[in-house]
Amino acid sequence: MNQFLIADDHPLFREALKGALQNQFDGLEIFESENFEQTLQQLSEQDELDLLLLDLHMPGNGDLYGLIRIREDYPSLPIVVVSGSEDLNVISKVMGYGAMGFIPKASSSQEIVEALNQVLEGDVWLPASLKDQIAELDGEDKQLAQQIASLTPQQYKVLQYLHEGLLNKQIAYELNISEATVKAHITAIFRKLGVYNRTQAVLIAAKLQLEPVESTS
Repeated sequence: MNQFLIADDHPLFREALKGALQNQFDGLEIFESENFEQTLQQLSEQDELDLLLLDLHMPGNGDLYGLIRIREDYPSLPIVVVSGSEDLNVISKVMGYGAMGFIPKASSSQEIVEALNQVLEGDVWLPASLKDQIAELDGEDKQLAQQIASLTPQQYKVLQYLHEGLLNKQIAYELNISEATVKAHITAIFRKLGVYNRTQAVLIAAKLQLEPVESTS
């Protein structure tokens, strides 16, 4: 019997994927989450999960941060990214940052089942049309992943707000914390990322942003 977690903010997609998988995997137990915080909670509560199906653009995920964070905290859990995007740069980063598979949302039920079976057997899965086009991460990107993995979810939220150009008092308001706490987070962010000012931190944050995808993502 397998246990999967579907982490996606679109209820209709979760329901459709759930139905397709339960028809193909006997005795399958499926858990669901619709944002990054719920996903972390499910991961902490369900310690026998066999697979995580992750939507990059789920609220709170911070694009690639969610994948990097979960990969760091749960190194043995197979993660398969399911996305509406087929951008080669995005897929290269996803695989380089530790996903075991990348499944376009346009894939058929048969392709999805084939992909998950392959991942459950310990293999990496990519659409046949994309396998030879994926580039390996360079040393800079690998170092970036290590730095980002050191940030807590709250620190990453602060980094995102810095990227959006918010002032400390605006960040404090958005997160319902004091300005002193914001400053403490920023100090920790600078230290962990090895930077000395906001501009440098923002440049690093920009490297984790993915291109907007269609609403079906």
